[in-house]
Amino acid sequence: MAIHIIIDGYNLIRQSPELSALDIQDLQLGREALVDMLAVYKKLKPHKITVVFDGVKEPFLYGNRDRAKGIRLRFSHGGESADDVIRRMARRERERALVVSSDREVMAAAESAGAAAMDSNAFESKVIMARYLSVKGGKEFDEDTGWKPTTRKKGPRRRLSKRKRKAKAKADKL
Repeated sequence: MAIHIIIDGYNLIRQSPELSALDIQDLQLGREALVDMLAVYKKLKPHKITVVFDGVKEPFLYGNRDRAKGIRLRFSHGGESADDVIRRMARRERERALVVSSDREVMAAAESAGAAAMDSNAFESKVIMARYLSVKGGKEFDEDTGWKPTTRKKGPRRRLSKRKRKAKAKADKL
């Protein structure tokens, strides 16, 4: 199943230390840096990516194009915020969507629509890890793979709910 990653653009920019420094200098520099970072990630992991920006009073970033470097860009129109656009897209995509935002209301709306939600900082760390692993040419490893003797029982009581297991599976694909 293909994942459609829907990103709250300004939220991710302002949560990231690297991107927020560029955003403070110039808003367009922050947006371009985000698109560049996601374009590199898209080459590594071919997921469909859409970045949603608040565009009520903003100049259009890339002219008439709604794509830049393989990343789909959406700007909200008058009277609606990027959060509204993200909620609508999450309702339409349902299980195929992974919403990236640190806004709790957006995350809750996405999860209630059946989409998975991820914090902006967690998504950025996944992107950085993917970029690092592609440079190193290695695979991600789990440090805690050894067997530990225990009498603790593992049964259905410890199992995550079906919705949480699906969300975790989507996050693991990143």
